[in-house]
Amino acid sequence: MVDGCAVRMVDAVVVDAVRAGLPPEKPVAELAELLGLLADPSRLRMLMALRSAGELCVCDLAAAAGLRESAVSHALRLLRAHRVVAVSRRGRMAFYRLDDSHIVALLDVALSHLDHAELGGGPVAAAGGRG
Repeated sequence: MVDGCAVRMVDAVVVDAVRAGLPPEKPVAELAELLGLLADPSRLRMLMALRSAGELCVCDLAAAAGLRESAVSHALRLLRAHRVVAVSRRGRMAFYRLDDSHIVALLDVALSHLDHAELGGGPVAAAGGRG
């Protein structure tokens, strides 16, 4: 199997259409930053705990995720700054939740992908695989 193309461009019309449909660089960079935040196992454990519980205070989130409270607080500041989690205050207590349904959907799709990949399924695998 050869990696690479024998010609510079096979279908210039398709390439131009794809380029025209790509988002600008700034949203792509922001998405890469968001996905980078989600790539950390500790933060991802926290997000999964919030997905399951709906809302947790820092100490409960730390206990549920098996992390130190200081690490959770630091991660929550970062996640809040990127609108991945939101906070509500009740007296002196702060309760965190996933910011919106898009974050929940992103986690759900990722988990579904893992389940699907473990079964060896998928259109790419079935088609002989590209990528």
